[in-house]
Amino acid sequence: MKSSTIIFSFLFTFLLVFSSCQHDDGSFRDGEQQENIPDTFSQYFGNTINRDFLGTVVNKNNLPLQGVTITIGNETAQTDSNGVFIIKDAEVNERFGYIKAEKAGYIHGSRSVVPSEGTNKVEIMLLEATPIATISSGTAETVSLSNGSSVSFDGNFVKEDGSDYEGSVNVIMHHLDPVDQDMPMQMPGMLYAENEDGAERMLQTLGMLAVELRGSGGEELNLAEGSISEIKMPVDASLMGIAPATIPLWYFDEANGYWKEEGEATLQGNMYVGSVSHFSFWNCDIPAEAITLCVTVTDESGNAINNLSVNITSLTFGTRGGNTNENGEVCGFVPSGETLELNIYVQYSCDTSLLYSEMIGPFNADSSISVIVPNHPVISFETIRGNFLNCDGNPVSNGYIQLTYGNQSYTEIVNEEGDFEFQFLSCSTNDAFGITGTDYDNLTETDHLNFFFTSPVTDIGTIMACNSVEEFVQYVIGDNITVIDFDNINATFTEIPNNIYPITHMLSINGSTNVDNINHNYNLKVWAHAPDFIGLYNTDDTSFIASSGVASIGILSINTLGEVGEYIDISFSGFHSSQNGVLPVHGTIHVLRDE
Repeated sequence: MKSSTIIFSFLFTFLLVFSSCQHDDGSFRDGEQQENIPDTFSQYFGNTINRDFLGTVVNKNNLPLQGVTITIGNETAQTDSNGVFIIKDAEVNERFGYIKAEKAGYIHGSRSVVPSEGTNKVEIMLLEATPIATISSGTAETVSLSNGSSVSFDGNFVKEDGSDYEGSVNVIMHHLDPVDQDMPMQMPGMLYAENEDGAERMLQTLGMLAVELRGSGGEELNLAEGSISEIKMPVDASLMGIAPATIPLWYFDEANGYWKEEGEATLQGNMYVGSVSHFSFWNCDIPAEAITLCVTVTDESGNAINNLSVNITSLTFGTRGGNTNENGEVCGFVPSGETLELNIYVQYSCDTSLLYSEMIGPFNADSSISVIVPNHPVISFETIRGNFLNCDGNPVSNGYIQLTYGNQSYTEIVNEEGDFEFQFLSCSTNDAFGITGTDYDNLTETDHLNFFFTSPVTDIGTIMACNSVEEFVQYVIGDNITVIDFDNINATFTEIPNNIYPITHMLSINGSTNVDNINHNYNLKVWAHAPDFIGLYNTDDTSFIASSGVASIGILSINTLGEVGEYIDISFSGFHSSQNGVLPVHGTIHVLRDE
């Protein structure tokens, strides 16, 4: 069996200690309610449904990994240069979805989720398949890590087809410590398991050990039938107070995406010691009964809020959390029959990051709740929307937009028309954000474009994915007149001495393009009118497009004004006057400064 890892996504994964009616040996006393255990474990998963997935795969240094094969049911995809994958309409189950990630040089990664409606966002961290030791068949040896984790081998190994293997054996081993902040990002699936009776359980982990064996030719190996290996895993000092004398052992079933109980380990000093007959991820966990809970978060106006951090805390079982999707929803497993603390945070650090807190539950069956986050004086609800085109001027129907705000990054899928929308909370002290669009089908992307919020709605207009295009001017007039220019753009920035008009600087952007066999010339003048008034004027057809400041009839933001040879980024919206009347206009300018 192969090992696998994940990075945390937007669902709850709790470290649980024990359930209210289950005893340490997993049995139930006379007179207590017995569980209704289905004939097959998959009956817990619910009906088949279809959901969209957007994910990122990174290495241990949080750098994106390209060319990772992602599998969800019968659907597959490859990560791009940003480590991003998109799989739409994947077949999963109501209470369980399984995402696998494979790339040469890494042990297999995975993520199991409780799928929510909307886009399910997944992050997976792959661990390198670097051998820490080489041993030989026919010889009993022990391999150890620096923290004391170890595995003993009796020297008997088999190939995947069950035939005996003789020769050198490369041992790949990773210990995952629950107190390590990267541990939730590296464990396989989620802490969800089938116990020895076939019942569904949540898990509290006290440590995991991943072991993979490879032959001299790279073939995957395992222990021969009848062979037993002793494994040892250290328990962190902070967890010794809850560490039982004996604890169930669980291995990760890579084919199905959840943990299975098999054997137990005993506590010897600060080490759990147990015996296993095959290799995968092995996990020392205490089980607990659980139900699924979905939380939907909106503001006082009923707007769903994306990208909020939602945490659930059990006084007995600890804390885990996840992030809301574009529907304001996050789903996962929580302990059954216990009152829980719900806390909601802004991901980006403002003057305060805690938005909401309340006690919820207890829940004895799968449940959903809705939460209204009250208005906050230093935090604003923002909507950012736009349209994404490819180099031919057609909508990108299979792509994504990455928005950077402060030290956070958010990603959303575009729809079939190339439209996208972000909804999240921002800090009043920071109104700058960046946008990058990627055409997932054509493997092209935009440059990084800079903008400012025009609260509560920021329409950034149309952006285009053309790696080979260094600069462009685009604007949309009315509902369907799109003007785009890639070539022969000249941009100059000049200081103007004061005259009868207090204009201090002039930015001139000249070019022409042909749309529907009609030649469009433009000479865009962005002028600064002291002290705080800037405007955009098209001298080709004498139309005033947008302005900001006193008596503004539109909105114009100079997001970046670089030196000569650097970029100028402008976003604007306003009104365009022509023989067709007065029509709304919005657009984006991304040009290199020539003078």
